[in-house]
Amino acid sequence: MKPRIKLAFADFWGQFDPAHNYFTRLLSARYDLELVDRDADFLIYSCFGASHRRHRGTRIYFTGENTRPNFRQCDYAFSFDHCDRPEHFRLPLYGLYGDPHWLVKWPVDAEAILRAKTGFCNFVYSNPRCKTRVKFFHKLSKYKRVDAGGRLLNNIGGPVKSKLDFLRQYKFTIAFENSSHPGYTTEKIVEPMQAQSLPIYWGNPLVDRDFNPRSFVNYFDHGSLDDLVDRVVELDRNDDRYLEMVRQPWYHGNVVNEYVQSERVLAQFERIFAERKVGRRPMFSLPRVRRWRSAA
Repeated sequence: MKPRIKLAFADFWGQFDPAHNYFTRLLSARYDLELVDRDADFLIYSCFGASHRRHRGTRIYFTGENTRPNFRQCDYAFSFDHCDRPEHFRLPLYGLYGDPHWLVKWPVDAEAILRAKTGFCNFVYSNPRCKTRVKFFHKLSKYKRVDAGGRLLNNIGGPVKSKLDFLRQYKFTIAFENSSHPGYTTEKIVEPMQAQSLPIYWGNPLVDRDFNPRSFVNYFDHGSLDDLVDRVVELDRNDDRYLEMVRQPWYHGNVVNEYVQSERVLAQFERIFAERKVGRRPMFSLPRVRRWRSAA
């Protein structure tokens, strides 16, 4: 008989489904989950609100954004950071995008992959706030047309309906994060990998801990946007070098990395559930909770 866990979710993004998500799928394999709105033994919360402050049980913070855990408010955390605290576990957002084993490469026909490419490079974004990303788009576009399939800088007549189907057509994908921070790696690099399109990456300077840097074009191996453009041009003009990169495994040793291995994530939850830790809450949180309740 599975142990019963009384669990709640709070302060996640708008489309988040408390009943069907990465955490419930992972935990249901080992626990009988009772999902509740209040009086939970454990709360998993994110950074899109403050309702977690009403919760007096064990608080577990998760972020898919470039934000840091506040251990004055949470007892445990899952985030992008490389952190040695025992109550912290590094779980990058890309680990929630499908099965990480999808990126384990079987022997590939690199020549067939290249023959299937009908376009040079794509750019699919809506957020205009990353100036580095926009700047690189314009620099690379001076060499060849870069097809922009998102709402930002769109030049193909409108946003694409299926991002992965769109990416599959291109030799390269501009895979820039919204911002740069050590450890901050999202789905931006994983989606072109799934589509067999070489990512041109910027964001996490430690991305080589997540993925094999010989399998994608990494800004942090070059040091400037101009040098990054030169590397893309070199690969575009030299099929042998492009194919050599296509044959590389995405993961080091072609093995799912430790950060997104479901067994390790589940082991961390087992420790959390066994310890049932509840930290001392900062006193200033109490009046905020009362004001929040009255406003509701």
